[in-house]
Amino acid sequence: MLDRLARVSHAHPVRIIIASLLVAAAALAIGFTLIGNLSASGFNDPASASVLAQEEIVGATGASAVPSLVAIVDPGAPIASPEGQAAVNRVATVMKDDPDVAQVAGPSSQSPDLTSKDGSKAAVLAYFGDIDEDESQAAARRLDDELSTVPGVTVGGAWTAAAETSSIVGEDLLRAELIAFPLLFLVSLWVFRGLVAALLPPLMGALVIFGGFFFLGAGNEVFGLSVYALNLVTGLGLGLAIDYSLLIVSRYREEIAAHGATPQALANTVRTAGKSVLYSALTVGAALAALMIFPQNFLFSMGFGGMVVALVAALVAVGVLPAVMALLGVRINALAPRRWRERSVAADRVEQSGGWYRLSHFVMRRPVIVALASGAFMVMLALPALGVKFTTTDSSVLPQSASARQVDQMLTQEFPGGDSTPIFLSARAGNTPQASRKLLEVTREIHAMPATKSVSPPRFVGDRTWQIDATSKYRALDDRTIGLVQDIQAIDDPYPTKVGGFTALFVDQRGSLAAHLPWAALIIVAVTIVALFLMTGSVVLPIKAVIMNVLTLGATLGVLVLIFQDGNLEGLLQYDSQGAVDLTQPILIGALAFGLSTDYAVFLLSRIKELRDSGGGERESVALGLQRTGRVVTAAALLFCIAMGAFATSRIVIIKELGIGTAVAVALDATIVRALLVPSLMALLGRWNWWAPGPLRRLHARIGVREGG
Repeated sequence: MLDRLARVSHAHPVRIIIASLLVAAAALAIGFTLIGNLSASGFNDPASASVLAQEEIVGATGASAVPSLVAIVDPGAPIASPEGQAAVNRVATVMKDDPDVAQVAGPSSQSPDLTSKDGSKAAVLAYFGDIDEDESQAAARRLDDELSTVPGVTVGGAWTAAAETSSIVGEDLLRAELIAFPLLFLVSLWVFRGLVAALLPPLMGALVIFGGFFFLGAGNEVFGLSVYALNLVTGLGLGLAIDYSLLIVSRYREEIAAHGATPQALANTVRTAGKSVLYSALTVGAALAALMIFPQNFLFSMGFGGMVVALVAALVAVGVLPAVMALLGVRINALAPRRWRERSVAADRVEQSGGWYRLSHFVMRRPVIVALASGAFMVMLALPALGVKFTTTDSSVLPQSASARQVDQMLTQEFPGGDSTPIFLSARAGNTPQASRKLLEVTREIHAMPATKSVSPPRFVGDRTWQIDATSKYRALDDRTIGLVQDIQAIDDPYPTKVGGFTALFVDQRGSLAAHLPWAALIIVAVTIVALFLMTGSVVLPIKAVIMNVLTLGATLGVLVLIFQDGNLEGLLQYDSQGAVDLTQPILIGALAFGLSTDYAVFLLSRIKELRDSGGGERESVALGLQRTGRVVTAAALLFCIAMGAFATSRIVIIKELGIGTAVAVALDATIVRALLVPSLMALLGRWNWWAPGPLRRLHARIGVREGG
């Protein structure tokens, strides 16, 4: 198939290029239209008790159990004054007139907590009706626009935060790519030492991003995806496209040097490097697809986006790039200063004195020392992860300029009970005296718990549903509030009862992720082992790869703790530490790290195996394999770090965590793991690296993957 593709690319390059550009333009136009509907929520398990509790209350009352939107009114006069009351009433009227608002609450004798401690501000709360996420975000934007015309009003709340997040993600994504693309071109220029060749990886990256947007938008029409997937599709798509372009263009230049710009040179390139690219894309895509096992839409969307963009990257690399190379021929080396060309040719001719070759032999002469030192360094980086604390997404992930964050800060600092946390219970029972008595006993149990600040008597709200409202003395993610929610969940209720509220959502989210993580991890590890076994025929190399990937992930999590939990780079990275790491990021970064490290392992080990199968010695094959792939893999890793690291400029904390975490994982894998741990362990194990039981050896002989086969 790949040979046929190479022949078609060589025979009809112009047609393929024109068709590809037309498809890319259409994909971009359609994709941009569709991705405008992506959601900024989706961090919770829709089947969790806390989510169902909210749905039961909405179904019974027609209004949300917690405020959907909060307006802080600062009229410039005391709230108790006529001017203050007029301002509050004006805001309340705007809310009541909105068709999606089911209930409005403002300051009164029954709600003294809605007036600030100094009496200068008021909080007016809007409770949306039974509407979905898209309608809630639309309502929040509509109310924000209307209330922005009222002097002294700041709008916040959960759905305002979601709407602001959607806007900020798009703006930050554009800025990140404006930073990344020039840097990517400069590094490509350094790698290829030629202007024409250096332009190809960024151009292929743009095509992959356009295709990724189309499939993300199409997927959103079916599944309803998260807006955060835009960042992964852009960063991962750009990184993989550049990685694959580097591999294929480098191989093509080797073939041109050996055979000239002939059809055979293109066929050899597509058959060897193209097969590695397809295999790598399937591996990365499968690893990320494991995230789709999670019920949280955020992780499902990341898995879907990562899977499709990996496949699009491979399609562009083997379907479009060969046509461009066929059209260019020897001109792929054009616009290269003579001194750069001479250095490149000289480097290719002296493999056995190259930097990677010398480094490999240096490492393999003292493998025990290097392996222990490298492993100790990775463990040292991982040590801070032992003290990791987890959090979830709220307004604190937004920049200080976001109105939703400003509202939350004002509620916490200036209003009575700002440090307390509301909790509610939904109990399914008929409106009977017996139900009232039994649920009253539940409230007494809650009242007796040390962290409880207040608890209301049970009230029947309709549709066989009772509601109990309670308040914790502490902040939502304080360990004592979490403990209170868990104690309430453990009460032996006489009726089916569910606990809701922000803390309950976090507790249920944590439990859901923990329940699904082993299955996702099993899939990712299985993908790694199977992929490397099919490429190498060894069971030792895949197991080593899994162990090194775990080391890399642990070290990456340790770095995330140092940066984001401990706040060591707040000034440089311009963020406010939450004192914890987002609960979903280690899972997402872990899937990326496993997929990408397997990607690089395929490139390296396939070359080592090719040399070994050709009669090379164990250590010489390792040294030459690293020499032939080291520069390209390191450059690919550097380019990938730029593509993902550009997200460090995002104003949203979890996007910073994703960008920096992925860049750290890739950097560690390309340096400590590939340059030091791989050759040292290969030297220590020798021929045992390639060991497999007899039945598996025979299986590999039948179905194994070979780069040139």
